[in-house]
Amino acid sequence: MKHILSIQDLSAREIEDLMRKAAALKREVRAGRVRKDLSGRTLALVFSKPSTRTRVSFEVAMTQLGGHSLYLGWNDLQLGRGETIADTARTLSRYVDAVAARLFRHQEIEELARYSSVPVINALTDLHHPCQTLADLLTIREHRGRLRGVKVAWVGDGNNVCNSLLLGCTLVGSDIAIACPRGYEPPEDIVSTARSNARTSGSEVSILNDPVEAVRGADVVYTDVFVSMGMEAERERRMQDFRGFQVDARLMEAAREDAIFMHCLPAKRGEEVSPEVIDGRWSVVWDQAENRLHAQKALLLKLLRGR
Repeated sequence: MKHILSIQDLSAREIEDLMRKAAALKREVRAGRVRKDLSGRTLALVFSKPSTRTRVSFEVAMTQLGGHSLYLGWNDLQLGRGETIADTARTLSRYVDAVAARLFRHQEIEELARYSSVPVINALTDLHHPCQTLADLLTIREHRGRLRGVKVAWVGDGNNVCNSLLLGCTLVGSDIAIACPRGYEPPEDIVSTARSNARTSGSEVSILNDPVEAVRGADVVYTDVFVSMGMEAERERRMQDFRGFQVDARLMEAAREDAIFMHCLPAKRGEEVSPEVIDGRWSVVWDQAENRLHAQKALLLKLLRGR
């Protein structure tokens, strides 16, 4: 049994295998081929945070693979009335074949996995978002034709998506430059792990405070909202701190001529990205959103087929 709480729980070889499988699954869907590999399997979706892409992509993934999903909001469960995560994990393990959890604190999903006897997938916590990174790598592979040697530039907050992208890129051999305002850089332990990955894969890691320097020569420019869910009280200060970090046409023109723009969504046009970028010729965000479905189908097959 394998839990996926961080992209670091996968090896470079496993990620490459998932990319190939996801690409094949995407072709099958477009050709109208129906799979029933997960017939009789049930995925529990335990969510304490609202979602569009994560919930829909997991539910559709299970349907397309012949399985079933069960959406359980935090307050739909006895968790909302004080039952422990450990007891919830033990109970769900007797009913379902896997759990995908979207939780506020990473410690909560670690506890869920500790007491679960079925695979647990991190569908987002405050520290990691591995499923997003699988979709991101699939999108880069589609548009650049490879992952090794591609330069990815992250501009914005060193948040959970940034953390997972940093680890994922360095596992597969993509160079990555992170540009954050001072004080918003990714956690040092994440950076340290990424640098260790990079020494093995031959990639490069740069942690910077200058967006233009980060995107210079980049194949991919990526950003996310400056004010994440749960940080609304910090909005005014964050909008001041992130001045100059918007991805606009001027910044995209500092990247490679054929660079692509990525965003995990939802987006705030006029804040972290200008409309001319997210809705313009650079943008691949809708391919990226769609690829959540295909990457997660590949992951579900890896974890559940044969159980």
